[in-house]
Amino acid sequence: MTLTSSTYSWFGFIVLLIMCFAAAGVGSVATYPKIENWYASLAKPSWTPPDWIFGPVWSILYLSMAIAAWLVWRQSGFVSIPLAIFVVQLILNAAWSWLFFGLQNPGIAFIEILFLWTAIAATIMMFWQMSALAGLLLVPYLCWVTFACFLNFAIWRMNAG
Repeated sequence: MTLTSSTYSWFGFIVLLIMCFAAAGVGSVATYPKIENWYASLAKPSWTPPDWIFGPVWSILYLSMAIAAWLVWRQSGFVSIPLAIFVVQLILNAAWSWLFFGLQNPGIAFIEILFLWTAIAATIMMFWQMSALAGLLLVPYLCWVTFACFLNFAIWRMNAG
């Protein structure tokens, strides 16, 4: 059986969508059990969003990431430097949840989120060279993670021993 170009394209999109939401799932395993007790007990700045906003925002961002990666994949295939950097930022994305929530360590998580921010910026630059739309689709993600950097830092400092 041979795959048509359209079927192959959808296959690529599904794989990338699964990758993005798998990163979300890995992160959520560390996050959800800690929200009601540990996270709720932390001092947080007044500008902290309500807990219910994170799920919808992240769902939209993961979908945007998958679409952006798919646009690049259609030009480069799965083996390319831009997609390798994309995978690195996905790993860093999931790792942040394990550091912040799983280890309950906002200080280490803050250092890691700076690496995540850098990896997202690098991904945007690489994607932009292949597809301006792919790069643009990641800008809201970078903005949200920029906000998360400030929030992570504030929580760390407000709760430091």
